[in-house]
Amino acid sequence: MSEQVGSRLDPWVDSYAQRAQGLTASAIRALFAVASRPEVVSLAGGMPYVQALDTEIFADIAARVIREQGTTALQYGSGQGDVVLREQILDIAAEVGVKSHADDVIITVGSQMGLDLVTKVFCDPGDTVLVESPSYVGALGVFRSFQCNVVHVEMDDQGLNPDALKHALATHRNVKMIYTIPSFHNPAGLTQSQQRRDEILAIAQENGVLVLEDDPYSLLGFEGEIPQAIRARDDHGVIYLGSFSKIIASGLRVGYVIAPHGAREKIVLAAESATLCPSNFSQLTISRYLAEQPWREQIKTFREIYQDRRDSLLESMQALMPAGTTWTIPSGGFYSWVTLPAGLDATNMLPRAISELVAYVPGTGFYADGQGAQSLRLSYCYPDPERIREGVRRLASVIEKEIDLIATFGVSSPNPTAPTTFNPFTNLG
Repeated sequence: MSEQVGSRLDPWVDSYAQRAQGLTASAIRALFAVASRPEVVSLAGGMPYVQALDTEIFADIAARVIREQGTTALQYGSGQGDVVLREQILDIAAEVGVKSHADDVIITVGSQMGLDLVTKVFCDPGDTVLVESPSYVGALGVFRSFQCNVVHVEMDDQGLNPDALKHALATHRNVKMIYTIPSFHNPAGLTQSQQRRDEILAIAQENGVLVLEDDPYSLLGFEGEIPQAIRARDDHGVIYLGSFSKIIASGLRVGYVIAPHGAREKIVLAAESATLCPSNFSQLTISRYLAEQPWREQIKTFREIYQDRRDSLLESMQALMPAGTTWTIPSGGFYSWVTLPAGLDATNMLPRAISELVAYVPGTGFYADGQGAQSLRLSYCYPDPERIREGVRRLASVIEKEIDLIATFGVSSPNPTAPTTFNPFTNLG
């Protein structure tokens, strides 16, 4: 018996908890190993363009944090996070209309941890979470890991559709949360109008359902006013997730949750059980940066860079994409959602794309139920405009070849010259 168990690839397969069945590698994680090759134009991962930061400024801040606050920076801290940084977060949240108290802010290790904590506090196995169609792959992984019933709700050109939301609430039992990314959606690139946000909130309030608002991109809009958060309209029925990953530096791993007072305490307890406390060093580094540097000007620089790259992506697709290909036009953020001509499968097409030295994320990664085969996400935040144009040229060529395959054989198929070991949903690292 022991020999039989020992010969298994994974001898512990029978010992895992049921919730571990939902832990699967995401399409994005798998792509980094391939897309990081210098010859591949990656329109896949949403990596912020940190090259736009002055690293000498961060070197100086980090050195002074250690020199002047070293015994604090290198020590355990509060499970809720540094109080000075929590006060500063209120200034940032005010940009999107959120008014709160520092007591209701919880510092997390990135907003991904906030997603995990809120789900842990609110959801039992079998509870339903309503998400947009498509939705952020990292959130889907969290919901699956807690054995939630994930239900996708239709979107239109203004984001989450109110009629579809009402239908989902009337159809599904034990709905604990509505998860939404209202500003510059990942992956769809759409933004809810202020009227649409009011409609979604009213529906949630009528049904007594919590809104979990994920808002990492709202300060990265390219035109018009900064979108006002749903949380700005209701500080009792909405939990707000924010992050410094997109507006300062993702590597510092500092995010935050702004929660109703009652839920705050439970989330803090959940955070303490997960990490004991967030990194004091990262928090003090962010705090000094906010206090000493013109952070709004840095965000403005990011916006200008990303707008230029967005324009390069859209102009190139307009000029090169085959007929029948459509895409969203983001007014901020990092992403455009592309729908391929009829009959094409973005997952099947990916090996050919990699062999043609361009990478994207297949649409199925943004669904919990297998939808999205005809779609893909393109990210324009990291490559420079020239690389984006070359990436679109390569991708358009791949799509044209897939169309030719369908015309010739009736079906599309992966390129036989692509790496046979490549699986977009397996960790290659």
